[in-house]
Amino acid sequence: MKTFTVRTTEHDQMIDITSEVEDWIKTEGVEEGVVVITSMHTTAGITVNENADPDVKTDFLRRLDEVFPWNHPKDLHGEGNTASHLKTSTVGSSEMVIISEGKLVLGTWQGIYFCEFDGPRERKYAATLMR
Repeated sequence: MKTFTVRTTEHDQMIDITSEVEDWIKTEGVEEGVVVITSMHTTAGITVNENADPDVKTDFLRRLDEVFPWNHPKDLHGEGNTASHLKTSTVGSSEMVIISEGKLVLGTWQGIYFCEFDGPRERKYAATLMR
């Protein structure tokens, strides 16, 4: 297992972590298996999505804001970040990706994203390999 640190710079942000995970897999010399990537936070998730058009990230975050607005008059959570918890539960806290011939098995336009929903902050995510 390895723990990675990521510094987010926005309140809501999707950071492509694909190359960082791929580099680690190469360092570990894994040719065949599975990698599981998980966020270590209740207000940040992990997802696989398109990494070619940056508008996808913009649209993704905007749509989540529409469904889970930051300020809702009926929210009771004392920290005021109920929306970030809901977004994380919707996106999910982890992803599993197959490794074949030393590479992540992702579609042409897919990447692995760390999704910040309550930033900016210093965050952590962990990955483990199953061979």
